[in-house]
Amino acid sequence: MAALMQKSAVTRPTFASRAGRRAVVVRAAADRKLWAPGVVAPEYLKGELAGDYGWDPLGLGADPVALRWYQQAELVHARWAMLGAAGVLVQEVVKPDVYFYEAGLPQNLPEPFTNINMGGLLAAEFLMMHFVEVRRWQDIRNFGSVNDDPIFKGNKVSNPVMGYPGFDPMGLSKGNFKELQTKEIKNGRLAMIAFMGFVLQAQATGKGPLAALSAHLSDPAGNNILKNIGTCTVPSSVDVQGLSIPLTCLWPGHH
Repeated sequence: MAALMQKSAVTRPTFASRAGRRAVVVRAAADRKLWAPGVVAPEYLKGELAGDYGWDPLGLGADPVALRWYQQAELVHARWAMLGAAGVLVQEVVKPDVYFYEAGLPQNLPEPFTNINMGGLLAAEFLMMHFVEVRRWQDIRNFGSVNDDPIFKGNKVSNPVMGYPGFDPMGLSKGNFKELQTKEIKNGRLAMIAFMGFVLQAQATGKGPLAALSAHLSDPAGNNILKNIGTCTVPSSVDVQGLSIPLTCLWPGHH
């Protein structure tokens, strides 16, 4: 009897500790921010990734390998979108006479780039981007395998988390990199939406974002999304150095 009482005394704290752990898990799940009230996040989205709010309606991230790829793909697209959206706005302020949708054409480039061979430029960009993407895929498959400089041997970057080099010379993170990562992906997601808005708006109105905003504010009833349905300013093709490139209008309308 004494042995049974001793055994019971030993097992009771174990049950209590398990219950305590369950309570902690439930409490953590309740405190987690999700994309909508009352939704249940997929079990593979545990809130550990920056910007993870349990959103994956198609279950694309159920495969751990695919999830790593999608996470890095979103991060890269977010960073390009932030650069692109800022570039469009800055270009329209600095050179408002150049329409951003046509700013990349040779005739709109500054000297001495007006005579640059666009075919060669695109080929060089393709090769460089291909090299970078292959290296990024290698890092996703084997994290840390591409930290060494491929040209200047011996140089190595700090890469504590995939996609983040740990670069913070001004100490903005104050030791909390997760918060900065979350802010970055939030701003990146907004930038991706904004850039697509810039493109569709340009196709529908033929104006840059600041010019379109000014037109809307001057006449909200006459310049809005409803008035632009069925119009598209994008030509069916564009000639670049003797090469005819077909174009597609993403905005529902006609040429």
